[in-house]
Parts: sequence; C-alpha cells; structure tokens
Amino acid sequence: MNLKNIHNVYFIGIGGIGMSALARYFMFVNKNVAGYDMTKTPLTQELVELGITIHYEDNINTIEHSFLDVATTLVVYTPAVPNTHSEYQYFVKHGFDIKKRSEVLGLITKDTFCFAVAGTHGKTTTSSILAHLLKETGTPLIAFLGGISEDFDSNFLLEGTEYSVVEADEFDRSFLKLSPNVACITSMDADHLDIYGSSEALRKSFEDFVGRLKPGGKLFIRNGLPLEGITYGIDDDSDYCIRNLKIVHGTYIFDLGTPDATLLGVKFHKPGRHNLLNGLVAFAMAEYSGFPAEDLAKALGSFKGVQRRFSYKIKEDDFVFIDDYAHHPTEINAVYDAISEMHPNKKVLAIFQPHLFSRTRDFADDFATSLTKFDAICLLDIYPAREKPIAGITSEWLLGKIKNPNKKRIEKSDMIEEIKRQNPEVLVTMGAGDIGLEVSKITKELIYEN
Repeated sequence: MNLKNIHNVYFIGIGGIGMSALARYFMFVNKNVAGYDMTKTPLTQELVELGITIHYEDNINTIEHSFLDVATTLVVYTPAVPNTHSEYQYFVKHGFDIKKRSEVLGLITKDTFCFAVAGTHGKTTTSSILAHLLKETGTPLIAFLGGISEDFDSNFLLEGTEYSVVEADEFDRSFLKLSPNVACITSMDADHLDIYGSSEALRKSFEDFVGRLKPGGKLFIRNGLPLEGITYGIDDDSDYCIRNLKIVHGTYIFDLGTPDATLLGVKFHKPGRHNLLNGLVAFAMAEYSGFPAEDLAKALGSFKGVQRRFSYKIKEDDFVFIDDYAHHPTEINAVYDAISEMHPNKKVLAIFQPHLFSRTRDFADDFATSLTKFDAICLLDIYPAREKPIAGITSEWLLGKIKNPNKKRIEKSDMIEEIKRQNPEVLVTMGAGDIGLEVSKITKELIYEN
C-alpha cells in the first residue's frame, strides 16, 4: 500500500493511546481523519480539538459519507475491537483496505532509520526517553509513544521523518510488522498468555522479532536475557553499564560505561532501578547509532517522565502520592522497590485495579506475592477491557490469596474516604484500566486535605 494515495483515514478504536498517536500523524500529513470509540476520554477530546470527527455509537450511518469511499479510505483498527463490531464488518464486506495499527506503523517507518523498543515491561518509558534524547540532539525524528510524554505533553512527536521511534508491542504479535534498524528488548516475562498460550510461545515471538531487524541491524538486550545482542546493566559486565550509583536528594548519580569510554557524574531523575535501566538502553541505542555521548548524557538529566509511570502527584515531607500504570506482578515489584529505595520506612497504601480476567487468573499467585509486600492493600474490581468475565475470577478471589491482614476490596467511589481513613505516608495507585481517570480527583482532594 502507498499511503500517499490515501485521502481518508478512519480509525475503529481511535481513543487508544497508540491509535490516537497514529491519528495525530495523519492529521499532520494533511489526511482527512475520523473515527469511532466506545467512550469519551481526555484523549478523544484532544483529538476532537484537532479537528477530528469522533462518534461513540457503533453505527455505520454515523460515519461521514466521504469515509465510505473504498478507493480513497484506509481503515485502521485495534485488536481490542471484536470482529463482531458492525462498522468493522461493514468495511470488511465492502472491500476496504483494513489494517491493524501495527501494520500502519510498519508502513510509516519502513523508509526511516527505525528505533524499535520491545519488551513486556518498559516500552513506553524507554521509547519516551529515546525520543527525548534524540530531540535534544536536534534529530529529525517522528515518535509514536504508548503514553503521554511529560516532555512533549503528547504521545506523538514530529520533528522530521529521517528517524523514527516506535514501541514494538508483543501483544497479538504486532511487533512482527516492523523492520527496525536498531531494537532493544527490555524484558521477556510471561504475559498475554490469552494470546500466546505459553511463555515458550511468547519467547519464540521475541526471537521472531529479532529476525525482523534490517540487514546490519543491531539488537540491545538487558543483561541476562537468553538472546544474543549488545548488553546493558547495572554493576555487571555489560557493554553499557552503570557503576558507582548513588542517590542524592531523590536523583540518581552514576558513571556510565560504554564500549569506548566512561562518562562521569551522569544524572537521572526518575525513581526506580527499572527506569534507570530504561534510560540506559535508550542512551545506548542512540550512542551506538552515532549520536554524541556527552549530549545524550546531558539529555538524560533533563528527562521529565511519562504520565502514569511512577508519576508523583503529591510530594510533601509528610505525604507522597504516586500513580503508576503497573498491571503485571513484575511491574508491581518494580514500583515497590522504587518506593522502598526513595521513601524508606514509610507506611505505604497501595490501591490496585487488576487488568483483564485472564491476566488475573494466569498470574494470581504472583500478584498476591507482589501486593502482600505493601503495608496495606485495597483492590478494585477487575477492569475487563476487551474481555468477558471468567467464572470465579474476581477481585474477592484474588484478595483471598493475599497474605496481608491489612487488605480489603473497595469501590472506586469509596477510594478517597478509604485513603483518608488509612492516612498513609505514601499512597500509590496502580493499574492499566480506568483507575487513571480517578487520579486527578484524588489529587485535588488530598492536596486540599494536606
């Protein structure tokens, strides 16, 4: 497909974080853009303000007539949309060009020097750091991010089209549509077992992704992963390595070793060793590709972060509120470790919204172990996303597995009162569902209280 011949782009599921970035891209290159989503959100409102028409009813009659021209319209859909969706069915039956988001990303980036970030955890933060580093060095790049960068206040960046930064998403094997010049794999923990069936199948998919590298392409891997590539790590024998790490007033300061030199006194402000590793591999990918190490190291120190990735909403001496997208046991462990490192000996209340019935079922014991570590834990009901309920898989069932006496299930409407009742020194909200929409309400109420 030649995207230059397309005049109209219609999105089914336009409000998703990845889909909305694509919608922004097509607006910037002067295509007509419209779409459907199930619910209004701040993201859909931002798209409407850009001039994109969005409706919230699955009804072909609500689509503007120009988008029903099969010769000039590309239809983009997210795998989260079921095949029974009536608009999707209409476009299939009438012979439209219909592509998944990942296929369109592949088309847009195939003629660029493409940096792709893969891994079951850390994709959004790593790609956001990499986009920030490249932008700070004046690189003509386009970036499609899976979160809202606090540096750009967007999930999309267009500074040129010579280079691209994309997230290589393993869900639904989407990353096998990309052809990167440089890629990294941050982690390969079991996830999306509703798609893959086994951790072995997931690992095979990552191996297939490595095979998608362009001739002469380079792979970066976190040290210890069972793949061949340029390694990165902390206090080990990695090709790119952080050493002499210390924390000063909440900031990491360290020496950064490359294959050719050592940079002294590098700073990074985002808490958590997992975020530090994300910053390291972003630096490594850019430095190896020829960008100046000193400039990249300086830019590491100015990275602000990504919304809902260990985001401080309140940071006072006597009370801290952190919000995080964590929705997998490994991610919850990383959040716990970061809080313990940055706020030692503080009483921590965690509010967690499980995401997907299948993930809750598949990792229930690991979730229980991770959540038990906090001083107190409140569970919200499972956020279903694309799934139908699974018999017996509920938050109450998960709660029963948590070996912590300070635990309870609560409703979203009761969160603020429960937080006030427990009066924690550190509050953390976690989850990939609609808990994120509650964060501003909690923040306003607790700022007023404090």
